[in-house]
Amino acid sequence: MGTHRGAGRFAPSPSGDLHLGNLRTALLAWLFARSTGRAFGIRIEDLDRVRSGADERQLADLAALGLDWDGPVVRQSERLTLHHAAIDRLTAAGLTYECYCTRREIQQAAAAPHGPMGAYPGTCRDLSEAERTARCADGRPAALRLRSRTTEFEIVDGLRGRYRGIVDDFVLRRGDGTPAYNLAVVVDDADQGIDQVVRGDDLLPSTPRQAYLATLLGANVPRYAHVPLVLNQDGKRLAKRDGAVTLADRRALGESPQQVFALLADSLGFRANHPHELLEQFAPAVLPTTPWILASGDVVEPSRNP
Repeated sequence: MGTHRGAGRFAPSPSGDLHLGNLRTALLAWLFARSTGRAFGIRIEDLDRVRSGADERQLADLAALGLDWDGPVVRQSERLTLHHAAIDRLTAAGLTYECYCTRREIQQAAAAPHGPMGAYPGTCRDLSEAERTARCADGRPAALRLRSRTTEFEIVDGLRGRYRGIVDDFVLRRGDGTPAYNLAVVVDDADQGIDQVVRGDDLLPSTPRQAYLATLLGANVPRYAHVPLVLNQDGKRLAKRDGAVTLADRRALGESPQQVFALLADSLGFRANHPHELLEQFAPAVLPTTPWILASGDVVEPSRNP
């Protein structure tokens, strides 16, 4: 992926097979990139949950739907040197501190009446040397947090417009030494020349944190587009228990990848059997702004072009 014309990406976590919501987001990321003349890459975000063989199945499913990508597939776990170098730069600038809080302590503090919901309350921000030593002696592994200089940051989303959200002292490196998602994603996007990020709108609340971190690291803030999710009939996020939600599931029911693609296109308001056919019609302005509720009997026959 070259940086000269910009690039978009799809960055799945290899924790299992992609479901229709993931596949729909991948299709949208591809459409946004290709329609703007950008390169399009795949990055496997494998710093967290990894299920053996999931990444190969994910790539095979994307290819079966007709999506293509530029350059080799990148794996986040192969980029740890870059992540740790960014953390070292922030630490040298006085922008990090060690945090000894347990998850439970953070949840209890975050539920307290002061401060915005979901924000880290800064419990460990100003510990004395003696207090830090005492916590180390307790054997608590220390996470590393950003010493944020702001409490909120505004981004511009291609589908949502201006969005202002919380920026707290979020985790950069977990207690086990693994770079945290919010750090890794910013470092990787900047290094790969990703200037367009299309992803599910469940990630919108964390985007101001990432955009702010990009500015601290001297990186350009990407153009964002957060797209509506696919929900089940109860209005909850799609999951494996919702029945035939993966490409393998649909194939087992006798549906072809072409039929699944037609279903995804239909959910976006288009009739098409192939990504390039859909690309000719694609316009972000007409995309649905509400979640797609997947009914159990949803199936679309491929359109027959005369």
